[in-house]
Amino acid sequence: MTGERERTWNFSAGPATLPLPVLEQAREEMLSYAGSGMSVLEMSHRSHWFEDVIGEAEENLRMLLDIPSDYKVLFMQGGASLQFSMLAMNFLRPSLSADYVVSGSWAKKALSEGRREGDVNVAWDGAADGYSTLPALASLKLDPAAAYLHVTANETIQGIEFPQGYEVEGAPLVCDMSSDFLSRPVPIQRYGFLYAGAQKNAGPAGLTVGILSESMLDRIPDGLPTMLDYRTYVENGSMYNTPPAFSIYITMLVTRWLRDEIGGLEAMAAINREKAGVLYGVVDDSKGFYTGHAAAEVRSTMNVTFRLRDERFEKEFVSEASGEGLLELKGHRSVGGCRASIYNAMPIEGVRALAAFMESFAASRA
Repeated sequence: MTGERERTWNFSAGPATLPLPVLEQAREEMLSYAGSGMSVLEMSHRSHWFEDVIGEAEENLRMLLDIPSDYKVLFMQGGASLQFSMLAMNFLRPSLSADYVVSGSWAKKALSEGRREGDVNVAWDGAADGYSTLPALASLKLDPAAAYLHVTANETIQGIEFPQGYEVEGAPLVCDMSSDFLSRPVPIQRYGFLYAGAQKNAGPAGLTVGILSESMLDRIPDGLPTMLDYRTYVENGSMYNTPPAFSIYITMLVTRWLRDEIGGLEAMAAINREKAGVLYGVVDDSKGFYTGHAAAEVRSTMNVTFRLRDERFEKEFVSEASGEGLLELKGHRSVGGCRASIYNAMPIEGVRALAAFMESFAASRA
């Protein structure tokens, strides 16, 4: 940490940085929320105060994403990793099959868990290209009778993202949207079910948001464990048991920030494109000192992954960046290199600070 800033620039892939106004509001209300005399951390989830919290969180999500009335918003726990199993338990049983697009590390995990519950077909696998590209879904040979087609919208480790506007006809589209959820507008009606761990763009770890078409409810078999049946959340307003109350509260504040201070998801998407453009510009203009992992047409706006010309420089890069208050830039252990996660709450100032450091570092090693 340098200069007069009290906070570092946190480029962690998750849990990720949160908007400063949200943290300040949470601090202000930590001891007493809405005049209740207690923190959200300690109040009953059956209280009218918390009903207001979860109600606004859902209302904000519906407004930001223009969620149709025949879709249910679910607040769950367990992260996307639990959803890999839970969605298959709900929609693959009994004796059905599903198509999976294997676009990277998280899609591979989803596929592995799906196989535990039923037959799965690998519709596409990007392993041959090191998960640096993505397919045109419309060109794939898909089973129109499949229970669903599963895609991962953004791969945090490889730094690739489906371009906005992708769609497919036939089986219901199911999507892990954990790392680009709320970063841009989403045509919800194209999906049968989408889910997202909150800890990238929507809030802290502990909450998973699901958006489920009512048309999918009839596909769920009886006999599932209570807490692994989506109908339990639908029928009980996500409060069959104690939900992750404080995480929902922070998500309420984040969605309020997106609504009131950012101006919605179109505005957020424009900011995110600008941020990503700054970093990819440095990579592209570095004359090979930096090289991106992802093909240009599928570069992630959330996770900028890159290598340095000489691998020996990478440890120096991460260490010296840390000394400048630019943290969590080491790439995932499975792929190496460097990664800058620039989710919604990372200000453009932080991105520019990183870009300036990257240029200075490259010049010092020329």
